[in-house]
Amino acid sequence: MAGSYTLHAKQRGYTEAVKGPITLNETDAKSFTLLLQAASTKSPTNDLPFSDETNFTVAGVTDTTSLGGHGSDPVRRNSDALSKETAHLSNIGSGATNETVIREQLNRVDDADLRFQLAEIEEASGRSLAAVNDYQRAAQLQPSEPHYFAWGAELLLHRAFDPSIEVFGKGRKLYPKSVRMILGQGAATYAKGSSDEAKQIFLQACDVGASDPTPYLFLGRVQVTETELPPGWTDRLKRFVEIEPQNAKAHYFYAVALTKKPTVSEQMAIAESQLKAAVGLDPHFGEAYLELGILASQRGDLPSAVAYLQKAVENTSLPDDAHYLLAQVYRRMGDTEKVRQETELYKQASRRKQQQVEQDRHELQQFVYTLREQTPAAPLK
Repeated sequence: MAGSYTLHAKQRGYTEAVKGPITLNETDAKSFTLLLQAASTKSPTNDLPFSDETNFTVAGVTDTTSLGGHGSDPVRRNSDALSKETAHLSNIGSGATNETVIREQLNRVDDADLRFQLAEIEEASGRSLAAVNDYQRAAQLQPSEPHYFAWGAELLLHRAFDPSIEVFGKGRKLYPKSVRMILGQGAATYAKGSSDEAKQIFLQACDVGASDPTPYLFLGRVQVTETELPPGWTDRLKRFVEIEPQNAKAHYFYAVALTKKPTVSEQMAIAESQLKAAVGLDPHFGEAYLELGILASQRGDLPSAVAYLQKAVENTSLPDDAHYLLAQVYRRMGDTEKVRQETELYKQASRRKQQQVEQDRHELQQFVYTLREQTPAAPLK
């Protein structure tokens, strides 16, 4: 039909191509070529330019038991647990779409959501190196909060701490209100060994997501192996109790935070009441019984300590700490036979726990990565 026309060509991830106006007569037959160029993506929240340039390259994987962590073994176990909990916030590896179909679609168009789905399948099937590349590509094509978080979480899960800190840091600039992005940065920083910096990041997460229980759970996990807590830590966990009064973990974590401070009888009384609230809400809360046993032992109530610690043994899968403390209490009571029994049980549980840790580490591949220097070294004079 004769007239004036404008041609438009669109594709996700590319800038729209436009040609026109084009005037056609009734007998005209013309062909046109419209070239699509990759879009320069920008943050949907604050219009910050996204840079797909990274200061790292993931080059391969290795057995995670062959490369060291930091600090004591309990600290490393704790940081590994935090990394897994961070990954669970993204549900990494939960994809169930047909891989063949996705790859056929990707052959036609490089789409961010398809890359993300493919990465989920690859991680679930143990192809972690391929997965991290596809998570990265998804974030490059479309720097959404889910894509960015999944990329950072995948790096963290496989102990690539510096790269994950970089990705979560960029993600926070794009999505400053994302609680899980802050938690990811904190978990990566903690896993790297910068615990003081990590604690401050976790406190920030609690304030950004004040009504979200997740950041408080991270606080509770971190304090397990920490002897000193920064100002405001206990107040945040008290807030957790106020917003989640039926949450047994809220009462437990607040109580543990109170016991980290210099011993004051009033504080210990509050801690004990919080622990009793925790086991009242969850009668199978082994860790809470353990803390109650410790408090009873400290004030010299040895029969109550034994009762609580026996409950801890009954309600904990590998109760090495409870057996160890029971041995100490029985020693104070002069029962040498029970000291011997509990010491042997402690050794057995401790060995089983260590075997489980080593098995978990062996099953998880660790990324091997290289970092590029951001600034050249100054010449020697």
